[in-house]
Amino acid sequence: MTLQQLKYIIEVANRGSMNEAAKRLFITQPSLSNAIRELEEELRLTIFERSNKGITLTREGVEFLGYARQVVEQAELLESKYLHAQPSPQHFSVSTQHYAFAVNAFVSLVREYGQDEYELALRETKTHDIIEDVKSMRSEIGILYVNEFNEKVINKLLRAANLQFTRLFTAKPHIFISVNNPLAKEKSVAISQLNQYPYLSFDQGEYNSFHFAEEILSTMAHKKSIRVHDRATLFNLLIGLNGYTISTGVLSADLNGNEIIPVPLECEETIHVGWISQKNKVLTKLGAAYVEALGRAVGQA
Repeated sequence: MTLQQLKYIIEVANRGSMNEAAKRLFITQPSLSNAIRELEEELRLTIFERSNKGITLTREGVEFLGYARQVVEQAELLESKYLHAQPSPQHFSVSTQHYAFAVNAFVSLVREYGQDEYELALRETKTHDIIEDVKSMRSEIGILYVNEFNEKVINKLLRAANLQFTRLFTAKPHIFISVNNPLAKEKSVAISQLNQYPYLSFDQGEYNSFHFAEEILSTMAHKKSIRVHDRATLFNLLIGLNGYTISTGVLSADLNGNEIIPVPLECEETIHVGWISQKNKVLTKLGAAYVEALGRAVGQA
């Protein structure tokens, strides 16, 4: 087992493709495949599953990748200290539901730890994909919510993927609406007051079940309903159509301006927002720093 082979494993896991990893490593795809196969044979371990759909980490591969990252990071620290080598580009990825505070924390991370070179990723994506990203270590951290309605399904998936949920904060439901919406003057809003306004929600693709919805009260019927894929579109429709969505009430004026406001929703639900990660795996330096930045972002919102 060589340090170079460990770097190959990390790059393939990051890319999810032998071809893409080979291009980044400036070697041929057969050479890369052979190096990884030799390592698997040496360790008597299957690190990657290969299929027509691509390449993914096995359960044992996920565990091995965690150790490989630690070894490579320590080796780079030694090289930097004693060989005066340039620090390698930093890598970190997070997958999240559509929360402004998650973006704020990411901005803080880059400002504090960004070097001349870095390769970071922030994926605002679907609930099921967040779990899959962290399971496969495409992302080190995922951000989502659980409540009384969806927690059995979400927790079952987390256990199967060997992931753990760490609560970040608990919130009561709010609606997000335009400052020009007639409901903006209300101290709180009853569900019955929302009937005439378009309901906006994030599309969950093939996993568009109630349990994967990014909004609570997902089983509630709506006369007017629009699904969107990104936060910018949703906010534009909140303003342009006097629509509403249901969320935590945590907004960022720095990122979203002052045209969208939260108004408390009159219901007994509770939202637990948190982050998921590989169970029993120590966070990387950037992962731990991002979790700290999340706490600050939530406190400042």
